[in-house]
Formats: sequence, structure tokens, C-alpha cells
Amino acid sequence: MEQKPEKPLIIAIDGFSSCGKSTLAKQIAKELHYVFVDSGAMYRAATLFFIENSININYPSEVQEALNHIKISFQNINGINTTFLNNKNVEDEIRSLKVSEKVSEVSAISAVRRHMVELQRKMKGKSGLVMDGRDIGTVVFPDADIKLFITADPIVRAQRRFIELVSKDQTVDLHEIISNLAHRDKFDTERVDSPLLKADDAVLIDNTHLSIEQQFDIAMNLIVEKNVVRAK
Repeated sequence: MEQKPEKPLIIAIDGFSSCGKSTLAKQIAKELHYVFVDSGAMYRAATLFFIENSININYPSEVQEALNHIKISFQNINGINTTFLNNKNVEDEIRSLKVSEKVSEVSAISAVRRHMVELQRKMKGKSGLVMDGRDIGTVVFPDADIKLFITADPIVRAQRRFIELVSKDQTVDLHEIISNLAHRDKFDTERVDSPLLKADDAVLIDNTHLSIEQQFDIAMNLIVEKNVVRAK
């Protein structure tokens, strides 16, 4: 079934770590020929910069100065949305456990969030946009046409993350990943600035027992049901 948007849409996908938000966002963007922005990759890139440059996140002036030297962009390389930090391909580095262990703390810093939200809003452009993250439907684009909130059982999420990292030849421990996800969930939901929340008008999708294809079908059917996409 071909999907044709009646108008350029902003589609916001929020949810917990390792829930498949980016996978779903990429599928929808490809189906609708929209721009895809992985907001989580932006925070990961900033975190990587902080780590590599030994930025002390407890010093606001140091954080702000660091932000002035961070340029984040995306390129499609062989069909893969790839993150660049200051013109360097960091797609693999930002997915490492060392970044995962620090990204929630960095993301909780108000100056970092303000900077990233400003960059994300500038990516709207004139064509349709699919963006995933933790505050897209509540803060970045509160008036988004479509809002989805993705969740799954924590153990299932950890197993998926384990498989992903192993496939990239990274040495990881499942118990360490489970601990890391629990730590990130706590930080993401309890931070003062833009905590992870389900927007009142977001549709909840629990993909614990769903395949990638089933989740995609559910999401696309929801978009069609809202009468903002014409099914041919």
C-alpha cells in the first residue's frame, strides 16, 4: 500500500532507550520520503565531545564553551543515516557503552537541552520531518501532527541492545546493559528539564511482543486513521 501525505507532516516519536524508536522513525521517513532526525544521536555526539575533551559538566561556563565548538550534522551513507561531529563520522563511537553511560547526565543539563532543541527546530524545513527522542512531542514540537510514544519491557530492551552491540563487534555484558538502561530510565524520567513524558495526545505503542514489521504497520495505520495520509 502506497502512502501519500496530504501535507508535509511533523511526526514526533518519543520513548525509552533501546525501544526501537529510531528504527521506526527511519521506516516511516523512508515510506513517506521525509527527513529523519535522530535527536538521541545529537545528545550522544555532544556527550562524546565532552568525554574526548574532558569537559567537567559541573561547570556551566565550561559546558557552554564546549557547546560553542560542537557542530552536528547527518548524512545518508549507503542508505544509513550517519552522524557527524565536527565533520567527523562518529556513528559507531556514539553507540558505545562509554557514551551510553554518560549521555543521560549530559542530556539533563539545561544548557545542552536548549542548544539541542534550537538545532532540532531548525531542521524542520519545508518538507515532512520524522524525529525521535525523549521530548520531541512535549518540548521540541508540541504541535506535531503525529505523536507516538514507544515502550517495551526493560529486559527485552536490554537484550535488543546487547544483540546490536555484539553485531558491531563490541565486547559487552548483558547485566551491565540492564543496569545502564535502568540508570538512564531513572535519569530521563526524573530530570528537572524536559523529562521523558508521554504527551497527552501521543499514542502508546508497547512493542515488547511486536516484530519490527508489526510495529511499523501499527504506526502507519495510526497515521492513516488520523486522515492526514491518503492510502492508495
